[in-house]
Amino acid sequence: MKLAKLCLPVFLSAALCACSDSSNRPRYSTAPEYDFSAADSWLGSFVEEEDAFDGASIIIVNTTTGTLHRASFGNQTPEDIVLLASVSKVPSVSLLMALENDPAVNFDMDTPIENYLPWSGVYPGISTAQLVGNISGIPGLFAASRYGPHLCQYASAGQFPNAEQLQDCARVIYQTPLEGTVPPGTAFDYGGSQWHLAGAVAEIVGGDSWNNLFRRYITEPCELEVFEYGNMLFNPSSWAGFPDSLLGRDNPNIEGGAISNIDDLGKLLSMHLNDGLCGNNRVIGEQQAQRMRVDIGTDLGSREWLNYGRGYGLGWWVPPPEEGKEPSFFDDPGAFGSISWIDTERGYGAFVALEQYESLIAASRGPARIVPELIPIIERIMDNPL
Repeated sequence: MKLAKLCLPVFLSAALCACSDSSNRPRYSTAPEYDFSAADSWLGSFVEEEDAFDGASIIIVNTTTGTLHRASFGNQTPEDIVLLASVSKVPSVSLLMALENDPAVNFDMDTPIENYLPWSGVYPGISTAQLVGNISGIPGLFAASRYGPHLCQYASAGQFPNAEQLQDCARVIYQTPLEGTVPPGTAFDYGGSQWHLAGAVAEIVGGDSWNNLFRRYITEPCELEVFEYGNMLFNPSSWAGFPDSLLGRDNPNIEGGAISNIDDLGKLLSMHLNDGLCGNNRVIGEQQAQRMRVDIGTDLGSREWLNYGRGYGLGWWVPPPEEGKEPSFFDDPGAFGSISWIDTERGYGAFVALEQYESLIAASRGPARIVPELIPIIERIMDNPL
């Protein structure tokens, strides 16, 4: 497969298109009701207008009562499972935070990773928080044309050298310097090898595979149904919509390899709206959930990255808030069209599932239209309960 088709575009949907205290969330004596017909009308029309998408699904959740609304259009159903691409990032950071939150695991997000990795490497002084904040100094996606051995992060077994196991690939990444590396904490550069290294740290400190750890720390307490990680990025169009067709479970792509249905994503968004709680189960600490929404990217250039104009936390993009306000809207878009977001001021979150695996340019129409067109409609609905 040609390099341009393999790597650089895979997670650039972010280009297409920090923290609010939980005490500011709206509280109601009884669960409010909403009329989502305007949002459904928009999304139905979107599917009809955009040739790139044969269908769409949406789930909307809130802080106090869980699922508010779910609907599907075109050839999609609410049960469909989609490749998430970069919508995987927030769940990935959630697992790392869950490991840090476990007193039985010796792990700190701010400790340099050489304290955990068993190999000598060429990237000293980088913390896991810097890896998933895209500020590790390791070149991101725009360096993909010179990734060389690092390209194992986008492959499953047999598709590229050292792609059999996540740690095999991560060891090569850790021991192979990339041109353009800068000291950690000095520049924002989105995506790429830094995320795969974070996955290896998780496996080593957690003593199990990435997918097994995710199952233990996230899937079980949140009662997820299908969410897991693979690596379909060499050939995403071969995804058949069923877990049996998922490749690369042993070398899962940490920043973009997850699959999900809308219900699982809704539960994960509810966890973040509740600062780390899935129902009564504490998955990550309250301060950890809030830390993920603190903008660390703006000062290091995230707003200039592709002129995207946004800050970045740990997994969440952080759009500039209204003047005089703290950030309360956070999103996580993906290169295949899907996008998730939470609004801590209004106390709701949403996920729109879209599937366009043939053309990332066409897929970009998803976040590019949802952010300026659909989200304001949903905001008005949330501001005006029945």
